[in-house]
Formats: sequence, C-alpha cells, structure tokens
Amino acid sequence: MTERSSPRGPGRPRGGTPGDLRARILAAATAEFGERGYEAASMRAIARRAGVDPALVHHYFDDKQRLVAEVVEVPLRPDRLVRTALDGPLDGLGERLVRAVLTAWDSPAVRPAAVAALRSAIGQGPVARMLREFLRREIMHRIAERLDDVGDPAEAELRAELAASQLVGVIMVRYVLEFEPIASLPVEELVARVGPAVQWHLTGRPPGS
Repeated sequence: MTERSSPRGPGRPRGGTPGDLRARILAAATAEFGERGYEAASMRAIARRAGVDPALVHHYFDDKQRLVAEVVEVPLRPDRLVRTALDGPLDGLGERLVRAVLTAWDSPAVRPAAVAALRSAIGQGPVARMLREFLRREIMHRIAERLDDVGDPAEAELRAELAASQLVGVIMVRYVLEFEPIASLPVEELVARVGPAVQWHLTGRPPGS
C-alpha cells in the first residue's frame, strides 16, 4: 500500500519544508525591501518573488511590519510600542512614550539587535533606506495622526519629529555611546526628566497646561 503524503498548505510549493519556506520568504522580503523600499514593497510582491501564495506569507508573518523586524533580526516591534503608548489620553503621552521605549531597550534580549538596527538605519544602502521608511511611516506618521486635533494640524508632523528626535538622542547617549550618568540612570528617573520635554514637543505646551 502506497504511503500518501500529507496535503500541502495553501501556496506551499512541492518539497518545501516550513523552515525552507520561511527562509525563502525572508530572503524575498530582504530583496524586495532593498529594491523598492518599505512603503513601495507589498506582501503580494514578496510572495511572488518567493514563489508562494500571499496567504502563506501572512501565515508566517502577520504583516509587513513583522517582516521588517524579522529581516533586521530585532526582537522588538517599535510600531507596537508606539501604538500602545498612543492608546491613552494625550496628557501623559510623552511619559508613556519614553517609558515604553526605554523599558524595551533595557531588555538584554533586545538591546544588542536594536543597537545594530539603529546603526544600520543611520548608515547607507538599501537596508538603511528601508529602516528609515519604516520608522517614518509606522512611528512618525502614527504619532502625527494622534496630534492632528492639537494646535495647528499643519505642524503635527513637525511636533512628532521633534519628540522623536528627543527620544533618539536619549537612545544614542544611553545605549550606543553609553555615556554616564545617563547610561546607568533608572528608567523612571529618565521618564521623569525627559517625558515633560517630549510632551512639550508633542503638544506645544507644558504638561498639564
């Protein structure tokens, strides 16, 4: 009696193991992001390049943001951190953003890969371009959208970028340059000191005013 093979999943090429397929999709995503950038690349185009059905790409990777995190090998989803911080009243948003970012970066499981990704983002080449587009689209734009109803809507993106520049500066000094005493300060002390400055950038007014 002939042994019957188990049915293939949707879009799975013959002979492809889950590990092989996942690696093939990641390779296709790396190439697609490199050639087209983050915004122009699509899950369908990545699936076509990998030779699989788009449903299989979504099976292994929930969305394009997850693919970016996997491509740069960072166990951190900055878009989710920002989304969680934005889910609350505007008052206190600066402190929530600082706390969420620093708590994540303080994790020993996250910091090495996150530092490497940050260095890539400020470098040259296709990976750097992809990371910058990802950060602008998934972080800057999300924050700016939250600020549309505060002050002059035309300045929402500027306020978001000013707030982000404050956070990036702290990240660089604390985790990349490792300058003391900032490198050793407790997260909550940094939240108390930096949060109000970030809040000022976000709203154009001091916290609580």
